[in-house]
Amino acid sequence: MEADNLTNNLGSGPVIVSSQEPIALNRVRLPRGGAFRAERHPWGQFVYSVAGVIELTVKSSRYAAPPDFGVWLPPQTEHRAWAGDRSAYIVLDIDHGLCTRLPGAATIIAVSAIAKAVLLDLDRRSVDVPQNAEDCRLMQVLLDQLSGGASIDRFLPVSADRALGQVLEALCKHPGDNRSLLDWAIHVHSTERTLARRCQRDLGMSFAKWRQRLRLT
Repeated sequence: MEADNLTNNLGSGPVIVSSQEPIALNRVRLPRGGAFRAERHPWGQFVYSVAGVIELTVKSSRYAAPPDFGVWLPPQTEHRAWAGDRSAYIVLDIDHGLCTRLPGAATIIAVSAIAKAVLLDLDRRSVDVPQNAEDCRLMQVLLDQLSGGASIDRFLPVSADRALGQVLEALCKHPGDNRSLLDWAIHVHSTERTLARRCQRDLGMSFAKWRQRLRLT
């Protein structure tokens, strides 16, 4: 996900973009956030939030990395993005040939102190692609650290159901909202039993467990 490809609400099909660099680093700053069209690319991508909120949706799952974690997207993973106001994040594009040691599915990966230091150093020096042997070594260290980083099952499933979708979207904006499922059912003109069934059907978990996972992200 690169800055040039993040265009608010354009079109309905995914954007397919390409790169010729084995590893490239981009820093994205968004004074004003928003939702962005779907895209996919032939390289892998690691997204690390420096400030604000960046969320990625892959199929029926929503990924929002907590501090010291980043979101990993394998090559050819179609995804949509949402960013809050005043967000800043680092995007590491990795050639598909270098992705064999990284997870084969979208996931959240722990960022070690070493990986974080390398990311911030490259960003501070405005290194987008390696310029010398030292940069190449740093990129290799970064790749080694990400490959060895623990992945966590902390994604949030989403729902295309109109009523349940309204509830989940509202909670994503205000995670501290403590309204009960019954309260939400009344709010979206449904029933508690109906929403509970749709939680199990679409999310694979109860409403309470989903909200708890939201607050952990």
